[in-house]
Amino acid sequence: MRRLESRTLGIDQGSLLLFSDFKDGGEMWTGAGARELQRDIAFSEPFVAPPNVQVSLSMWDIDSAANIRADISSAAVSERGFTIVFRTWGDTRIARVRADWLALGPLSDDDLWDVP
Repeated sequence: MRRLESRTLGIDQGSLLLFSDFKDGGEMWTGAGARELQRDIAFSEPFVAPPNVQVSLSMWDIDSAANIRADISSAAVSERGFTIVFRTWGDTRIARVRADWLALGPLSDDDLWDVP
């Protein structure tokens, strides 16, 4: 568990359309080619240390004629941002996906300073 000072707790959030492949026959929709997508996210301001990041699907448009398989996660979390990673496999065909994210972590506090 991570303990955070309440007055220095930062919360940042966002929503991002990861792809819309049905419009142009992209790889997620046709089921051919790379089946992983990565999108970099920058926080609105840096945290003091890497925050805890939660990523979730907020919209998905998937072909119902095949199995529905999807994995979404965060990677490379730093003080300044992270990467959303979305994967699918097999015969799954995905037209579009939107992801929402939430980051919680420590912020700097001008009232806290070290005395040598």
